[in-house]
Amino acid sequence: MAYYLGIDTSNYTTSCAIYDSQTDTVIQKKMLLPVKDGELGLRQSDAVFHHTVQLPLLFDELFYDFDGKLSGVGVSEVPVRQEGSYMPCFLAGVSAATAVASATKIELHKFSHQQGHIMAALYSARKRELYGETFLAFHVSGGTTQLLLVKDKLDTELIACSLDLKAGQAVDRVGVMLGYPFPAGRYVDELASNSDKKFRINIKLNNGNCNLSGVENKCKNMLNNGEKKEDICRYCIDYIITALEKMMNNALEIYGNMPVLFSGGVMSNSIIRKYFTEKYGAFFAEPVFSSDNAAGIAILASMEK
Repeated sequence: MAYYLGIDTSNYTTSCAIYDSQTDTVIQKKMLLPVKDGELGLRQSDAVFHHTVQLPLLFDELFYDFDGKLSGVGVSEVPVRQEGSYMPCFLAGVSAATAVASATKIELHKFSHQQGHIMAALYSARKRELYGETFLAFHVSGGTTQLLLVKDKLDTELIACSLDLKAGQAVDRVGVMLGYPFPAGRYVDELASNSDKKFRINIKLNNGNCNLSGVENKCKNMLNNGEKKEDICRYCIDYIITALEKMMNNALEIYGNMPVLFSGGVMSNSIIRKYFTEKYGAFFAEPVFSSDNAAGIAILASMEK
């Protein structure tokens, strides 16, 4: 058997995973970084500290019943594969992965956090055959709202993005505005699902890119006007759906018809998943593989020769 360890220390989740390449199964452990009530995030220095504290705890859980031998280790070292991409929080994972590789004399493979998300989505959606092919992939999270042209071994070309607020930021800000803890995605999803409204929203693209800052102001006005929390959350989700749909259709007109994959924490939203799968046949990661995770990193490590 060949086992591969994956480590990912993103902005708000510490995660590690073991991928069994013979059975094509993943065991993963993850833990959110603690954010104080009412706050919208963490300083990078605090994120690095919490990752350093949480990684050993997760390793204890992950390796408690593991009696195999690791063949390789993968780690996310940067947010995305582009010049200038850097966040200190990933240093905690790189440090741990380097130590494991050195101590066990196994190969160390470094990837971007984004590549891990895409691979986790391909694995979860049972679309591994797209690896090496050309397709469109959305990466939608608190730090990224990007539409990518994916080629070869997950080489990506950015073709569209949000020019201001990211979709995950919009969701979290609306949720915290309504009194829910950060990250607020699951609360917004639940509330929006209980709304019987469907909003028609007009969004204009800017060279294929979108702007999402308007959703926060609109939701704030709705709250001040006494509208129901459920309807406010539904407006937020419908706004994001409209933006993603326009970006996707614009890209398909330019690049031609091809598969579309959705990854990132925001893509665990049940309304968004249902809309794009039923209307367009798009592919989504299962919710457990949508949020930040080390599973895709472990799988990518197994594919490096």
